[in-house]
Amino acid sequence: MSHAAVGAPGTPRRYLHSLWLLSARDLKVRYSTSFLGYLWSVLDPLVMSVIYWFVFTQVFHRSAGLQPYIVFLISALLPWVWFNAAVGDFTRAFKKDARLVRSTSIPRSIWVNRIVLSKGMEYLFSLPVLVLFAVFTPETQFGWGILWMPVAIILQTILLIGLGLLVAPLCVLYTDLERTTALILRALFYATPIIYTLGDLPGVFQTLGAFNPLAGIFMLYRMPFFPDQFDGTTVLIAAVMSVGFLVLGQWVFRVLERPVLKEL
Repeated sequence: MSHAAVGAPGTPRRYLHSLWLLSARDLKVRYSTSFLGYLWSVLDPLVMSVIYWFVFTQVFHRSAGLQPYIVFLISALLPWVWFNAAVGDFTRAFKKDARLVRSTSIPRSIWVNRIVLSKGMEYLFSLPVLVLFAVFTPETQFGWGILWMPVAIILQTILLIGLGLLVAPLCVLYTDLERTTALILRALFYATPIIYTLGDLPGVFQTLGAFNPLAGIFMLYRMPFFPDQFDGTTVLIAAVMSVGFLVLGQWVFRVLERPVLKEL
């Protein structure tokens, strides 16, 4: 990986050590300053899952999604919370610690990667919720697809780093992008197969939906429970687009780093 994503030549150990310290600090602050602490990592996706489960199984006669629907929801909502929280924090990544960003000698991509790592850790901490629902829901079936989950985590990490390297500097230079990003995330939630499957979309929308990299990534997250939904083309598109965003993000970050430092 290039200088922008890993660190200056000869200092990878220092970079990784600093990355771990910053991410651990973020988690410590999040959990130690809240009465509920760890529970906040699971409450948001859990409440969302229960609401959507109730609406689409008890209020409306749903034809989208797969059974058991609560497992179907949680398996995608947990990584969505990681994605949504990380992208939201990217918009403030440099402004929040402007003095440190200006003065640090460590590559400034660390302010993006710390968010990806800390929010990714929160995702891992929330996985027991998925396990509990999967174990105690009678219709749930486990399969070989669990081997795809690490691949999904790697692809989502790559995608988030690329997006962070794009969003963080742009939001410093163009302040309106912070609100714009929030609106895009709201729309993206419904444009991503979370409460439905890609196959539930009609015609051309199914084709367009496959070019949302989260479609293929979330498909992999669901493989332990719904292996019949696997589609190699959608996953390949997700992989190519994730790497593409990483390459684009690294280029944009290199170009904008100096203007961003002047703006801070």
